[in-house]
Amino acid sequence: MLFSVIIICLLAFASSKPCDTEVSNSDLLLSLNKDLLRSLEGQEGLPNPSVHLGLRLSNYHNLAKESEHLNRLRTNLHNDIENSLSNSQSVVGLLALYTLALKSSCYDLNTVTFTVNKRSSTLLTSLKKQMEQEKDYVALNHRPLSNYYQYSLGVLALCASSVRVNNHVTNKLIKAVKQDYFKSGHSECIDTYAMAGMALQCVKDSGSHVQNVVQLHEALDKIKQKLLASSGADGHIGNKFSTGLAVQALLAMGTQIEECAASMEAMRTDARSNTYHNPMALSQILPALQQKSYLTVISKECHNEDDTLVLTIDPVVVLPSETKVKVMVEVVMTSGATALYSVDVPKGSSLLEALELLMEINIGFTFEVESSLWGSFLSVVNGEQARQSDRRYWHLSSDGTALSEGIQDFKIEAAQKITVKNISY
Repeated sequence: MLFSVIIICLLAFASSKPCDTEVSNSDLLLSLNKDLLRSLEGQEGLPNPSVHLGLRLSNYHNLAKESEHLNRLRTNLHNDIENSLSNSQSVVGLLALYTLALKSSCYDLNTVTFTVNKRSSTLLTSLKKQMEQEKDYVALNHRPLSNYYQYSLGVLALCASSVRVNNHVTNKLIKAVKQDYFKSGHSECIDTYAMAGMALQCVKDSGSHVQNVVQLHEALDKIKQKLLASSGADGHIGNKFSTGLAVQALLAMGTQIEECAASMEAMRTDARSNTYHNPMALSQILPALQQKSYLTVISKECHNEDDTLVLTIDPVVVLPSETKVKVMVEVVMTSGATALYSVDVPKGSSLLEALELLMEINIGFTFEVESSLWGSFLSVVNGEQARQSDRRYWHLSSDGTALSEGIQDFKIEAAQKITVKNISY
């Protein structure tokens, strides 16, 4: 806010009651908490462990609904992970989030087992094995089987569960920080730096890393500087959707709350504008706004918890607009070949709805999606795949500006050109 505006506000309220910012922020937190809880009701597909983690790290609870969601994690998500492990798939990120979600409910992790090829192993043993595979792959290919975000999640989940992380596993992450491996194209992956920061801070706090202690401290210092340097004039660290994890990491690494004030206010402003309607985004900003991080699960206790969170009012349903806007969709294949399409969509439609409408009216355009914790993402366009296993993805941009939201969340509010490009990373 401009200095002159602040002076005007002070003069206007000089003879009245003090500003109610604290009350307003408290009301906002409660509203966000309810939004995250409400997302459980319309959740499609597998239950999201990140949502459970966000709810459990909050100050307010609906213990009955959280218990119901925990049961879904223990059955639906557990079975899906077990199937992936049986097919020798890398699911380290999902396995790590599942671990943190269970720990946030004070669940006895030693009682959780997976049966793969008729052999039973505990959750933590399975996660350790996945991390060993990731570490070995890094040694040969200079990158994980998954990515460094998931790799960091794995280190964090093991460490937060009081499991000593193999020094060789930790050193691979330290080296990745040192050599600036957390990039997508020319852009820094702020969410990866944040997750790596929390993981390495946990390792440091545990005192278990006895090799290259100096390099561990140097990596943490570099991550902190990267995050602080990525803070823009608007307070966002990276972008709107990486700020929550970045603030979590900074707080976990000992940054004073005053240094994060601008970022906290940026998240509050975004929240009041309904920017965080995606449950995954909500689950990451809610702990940050309550000055907590994923490291909070280490000391989480599950007794004498507040149980006052109640949903009484149904959310407002927004009807589709009658106003139509023109969207040009450009598809750029691996070969460089391009195709251009046009479709008129109701204002306020999601990009996913726009693509579905385009496929209905144009037989030359096809696409397929896969599910993720963030919602649907493009996997095949016009018959061409962009798979993680091939280190490729469909990059989305609007009038040349990269999208920070997925196809379910990005809204079409005005005429624009959407470019869908198959790129490597």
